[in-house]
Amino acid sequence: MADPVSIDINEMLKNLSKASPTPCICKVHKYLRQVNERAYDPQVVAIGPYHSGNIKDHLKAMEDQKVWFLHKLLEERDEADVSRYVAKMRELEERARSCYADPISLNSDDFVKLLLLDACFIVQLIRLGMNCSTRDHFSDLLETRPFSDGFFCPLSQDMFLLENQLPFFVLWELFVMIESADHREGFMDKIVDMCHEMVPGKGRPKDDLNFMEMEINHLLDCTYQYCCHPSTSEMEAHEENRDFSFDWSSFTRCATELHEAGIKFQRIDGNTMFDIRFENGSLHIPELVVGDDTEPILRNLIAFEQLFQSHKDVKHVANYMLFIDSLIDSAKDVEILCRNGIIKNLLGDDRAVATMINSLGDSVNCSGHFYYNEVCRKVNAHCSKRWNRRMANLKHNYFNSPWALISVLAATLLLLLTVLQTVFSVLSYAK
Repeated sequence: MADPVSIDINEMLKNLSKASPTPCICKVHKYLRQVNERAYDPQVVAIGPYHSGNIKDHLKAMEDQKVWFLHKLLEERDEADVSRYVAKMRELEERARSCYADPISLNSDDFVKLLLLDACFIVQLIRLGMNCSTRDHFSDLLETRPFSDGFFCPLSQDMFLLENQLPFFVLWELFVMIESADHREGFMDKIVDMCHEMVPGKGRPKDDLNFMEMEINHLLDCTYQYCCHPSTSEMEAHEENRDFSFDWSSFTRCATELHEAGIKFQRIDGNTMFDIRFENGSLHIPELVVGDDTEPILRNLIAFEQLFQSHKDVKHVANYMLFIDSLIDSAKDVEILCRNGIIKNLLGDDRAVATMINSLGDSVNCSGHFYYNEVCRKVNAHCSKRWNRRMANLKHNYFNSPWALISVLAATLLLLLTVLQTVFSVLSYAK
């Protein structure tokens, strides 16, 4: 009689062999999630199996809308039956299951139903473009009530959560059934437009994206690729064989201290939002827009990068946030960066921005390669020069308030008057 432990372990090994060696969607690990649970949970619509098994009350309203979207698609195509769409989803089921790293409790029929309804919902949103000019049309597609503009922000945000993803090939196969493979570039154009609205800074230009050769796992992965164009500074760094090894001491001082040391902040376009440089005493940084949806998209990009980009030498998003975090210790630092066009504060409260930025690096594992080592080295070298240190000390101790400045000027004037009086006294005595 076979040992029951052997049977159980053999079954586990058998199931393991069926799984994809490279899943691309998973639940966010507790060490990341515990910092801000809300940033990883859908607010309006559940996509995929992780949040659909036990639908929360605030997500149930959109479940009926998914069915309505499918109805409108059939109506658009003058079709009365979903059989061919269901057959395609069954064909993709096993491959789709293997994309999820965590167990899926749904049976075959329920999973196929989920794939079709969720994929139809997303593909229709992509076809509409999800921009201001199509929102009225989108509201017309909803069966029950019109939604205000405030509805679109959380809806767009939900579509780019790591746990709320469908494999991209499911979306693509459904799109081909609706239109054709010849329209891939137009399909990808609209996805990039959605990514552009979500990313809080500059992404790659469309003419730099080879849509025909891009391998995309899901919408969040597409957003990551849109952000992470190898910038000019990175290519130069590799050409010069610069040291990318991570060192906590390489971080810069906060923006206030750098400002006092005479370093200027200059907003630039850059190749992407990650293209930061230090030249001629100025930190050149692309604009970072901070709004209500900034924290969720950055947290999910970091989670995706931490969990699925381990093969990459440089963790662009995590390194970027660690660098920006090093510049910001207080609301005063945010105010300086806002004044120089580096941060566009849509939250309105500098302290809230500082708190958000400071929390983004919590529990994030930094890789052995730090993308901004060279920038930090140059900044710290500038600050360590004796003249720059003296100027920083002078500004910090004597010019940190209007009254201190007035006192210094008054003392200087008094000293000059004393010197002049002495000179005149000497001249009078000589005569």
